[in-house]
Amino acid sequence: MRSIFIIISCLFAANLVAQPFAPQRSSSLAADPSRPPDAEFNFARLAYGTSMSGYSNRRGSSWNVDWPEAEYHLNEGIRRLTRVESSDAGRIVRLTDEALFDFPFLYAVEVSNWVFTNEEALILREYLERGGFLVTDDFHGSYEWQRFYNEFRKVFPDRPLVEIEETDEIFNVLYSVDKSIQIAGIRSIYSGQTWEGDGYTPQWHGIYDDEGRLMVAINFNMDMGDAWEHADDPRYPEPMTTLAYRFGVNYLIYAMTH
Repeated sequence: MRSIFIIISCLFAANLVAQPFAPQRSSSLAADPSRPPDAEFNFARLAYGTSMSGYSNRRGSSWNVDWPEAEYHLNEGIRRLTRVESSDAGRIVRLTDEALFDFPFLYAVEVSNWVFTNEEALILREYLERGGFLVTDDFHGSYEWQRFYNEFRKVFPDRPLVEIEETDEIFNVLYSVDKSIQIAGIRSIYSGQTWEGDGYTPQWHGIYDDEGRLMVAINFNMDMGDAWEHADDPRYPEPMTTLAYRFGVNYLIYAMTH
């Protein structure tokens, strides 16, 4: 009986090691965007409309890809790597929510699929000009870039979209990060390639205000959300997650101090 017990225990332990650690993620805060911020830093995710699905909250919607695991793991990293008090869960906000202006940090994923009404474009412009900071992520190649760019010009038709230089403060505010490394999605583990479409080279672009403050940080040809989401997955490369954490921490510190 003792031998059987030992064998069963070993098999159970091996199964735990083989499976990525997946604690329960709280989504109660995300379900109530009107609830005021409950920490020094709150990760706010932009729920946007598309030409196909509107604001659908299905798991397959573009804006909620990697949710809620990406924000869960990033918040864990923030608490471990900084003295910033971050919320346990992220928030989901729409541009028409009054609560939008309570959150100076806004994250949008798969932005080649977003569609803005004229009202939403004006609100997003006001949010950014009043001090908000937007990070876009997880879109790749020339086709998706054009779709993203055509829609985003509704927000800033009069401001140039430029490359963020290596010496920019956002890349050095806490960590000095290497922008030449492509942070790949989870599919790279199976395909062996870090790019999608014809997006071979990682690029960082942005939009600045009249005072030189970066309002929008555009992660192009990379998938930082996957690096956060799969931080507890032993298959995903640890150096990629480490780099994504450093970018995330730099982004939030820049957003909170500019």
